Amino acid sequence: MLKVEKISDLGKERRLRIMNRSMEDVSGVYLEVRETITRIRDLGDEVALKHYTKYKQDISKADLKATPEEIQAAYKQVDPKVVDALKFAAENIRKFHQAQLEREMWSIEIAPGILAGRMTRPLDIVGAYVPGRRAAYPSSVLMNIIPAKVAGVSRVVVTTPPDEGMTVVPETLVASDIAGAEAVYKIGGPWAVGSLAYGTETVPRVDKIVGPGNRYVTAAKMVVFGIVDIDSPAGPSEALILADGTANPRLVGWDFFSQLEHDPDAAAVVVTPDPGLASAVVDFINRNLSDVPRREIIEVGLQNNSAVLLAESMDEAIDFTNEYAAEHLQIVTADPWIVLPRIKHAGSIFMGPWAPVPVGDYASGTNHVLP
Repeated sequence: MLKVEKISDLGKERRLRIMNRSMEDVSGVYLEVRETITRIRDLGDEVALKHYTKYKQDISKADLKATPEEIQAAYKQVDPKVVDALKFAAENIRKFHQAQLEREMWSIEIAPGILAGRMTRPLDIVGAYVPGRRAAYPSSVLMNIIPAKVAGVSRVVVTTPPDEGMTVVPETLVASDIAGAEAVYKIGGPWAVGSLAYGTETVPRVDKIVGPGNRYVTAAKMVVFGIVDIDSPAGPSEALILADGTANPRLVGWDFFSQLEHDPDAAAVVVTPDPGLASAVVDFINRNLSDVPRREIIEVGLQNNSAVLLAESMDEAIDFTNEYAAEHLQIVTADPWIVLPRIKHAGSIFMGPWAPVPVGDYASGTNHVLP
């Protein structure tokens, strides 16, 4: 059962547990992954083909790439409302990132007759890794591919782990098509990362690899860094809700649940100087836990990395928020715009009760791939 904890009463060990969350430790798999990557460098497609014989005995190189017919068939397997939602989200993401584009070229006169400047050019080819099964989020497909296309990258390819029978989650195929990917390869884990980094007979060598994945994918990116550019290694999702007494405990509670349903390692924290709100949020969470979808996943997150914290003042609440440096920060106060200038460390910031984290994670146009 969740309970209210005072920030001032947190012991050193408990405070560290909250602050550190679930750190992605790849040390236990790094050597295994490095060996796999080395074999891919030397043997190419043969390594992935051998791995996926568990799904198809007579597998061939042609099975490693989704065909146009498979992509078109995926549209028929996905609810039309989901397709429309993906198109809506894609357009918003495109608009947001077009506004982010840097100037193609600029210069300043450092001294009379001396010009210094900067010229920006897109990469030639980027590989986007897309998780499969439980972690298959078509929104992540859009958010990894569309910024590259907006930046002018000539070619974006997708790799994603196949299911049994060498099939791909249909939503992933549809989202890849909507976002403008040139190809989807049915390869996952370090086999995908190694193939993208070195190139194989089937998979092209890329300039950069982006996209979230499990610890094997993270370890693989670390192995190939220097051979190819990578994004920042992704850890478990996290959110902190900074609230005052004007917040609705029911809405705060649902936002808390929405974060924890991602993954057993996800973290959710509520920080407030209002004792009544803290108690009401805890009561709501405890009363509704047994009825929420993905309850088993949420329960693990509650035990591991989550808390409802009572601050002695808003100043203490803000100080804790800055120290925590959340990936997602939701400010639910009487006037979030007064609080905002005091926030120093956060990834995505959501202002007010009607800007829950899922809005930004899915469809508002901002990107949940940080930075």
